[in-house]
Amino acid sequence: MQQGKKTTQKSLVQIKKKAKQEITEDQKQEVKEAFDLFDTDRSGTIDQHEVKVILRALGFDVQKQEVLALMKEYDKEETGRIEYSDYVDLMTRKYNERDPQDEIVRAFKLFDDDCSGKITLKKLKKVAKELGENLSDQELQAMIDEFDKDGDGQINIDEFLSIMKQTTIY
Repeated sequence: MQQGKKTTQKSLVQIKKKAKQEITEDQKQEVKEAFDLFDTDRSGTIDQHEVKVILRALGFDVQKQEVLALMKEYDKEETGRIEYSDYVDLMTRKYNERDPQDEIVRAFKLFDDDCSGKITLKKLKKVAKELGENLSDQELQAMIDEFDKDGDGQINIDEFLSIMKQTTIY
């Protein structure tokens, strides 16, 4: 009986590990498009410089040493290139290493272009326009009013974190 329990626990750990190593369909598409963009000769491989550019383009702040370490880990044949399947594993790992709170703070900074620590109606209107959203000032102000806990007519980082934590993204 004890052996069966250990096997079940081991299987559950493997299932949890595998589940944790998944990325969203959007992320999978982003990863594939980035790879295809750099695999210009259609060899199914990319080199370390391309890996570095892709990682940075997808929002990962990587240094040369980290890229070299990743290449050493994923370039098992030591060709100086990694294959698509290894690249997908690498990117899945990188996405899963991201801290959701750091990502939310980074998103807040996209709105807070003047580093005031606040999202104003003007800033929200600008981002909505950039995203192609046709919302009236009243609709945008209603969004701010709904989450403006301190009543200053703006969204601060804590209020933004609260908004994002209510979504399934967080």
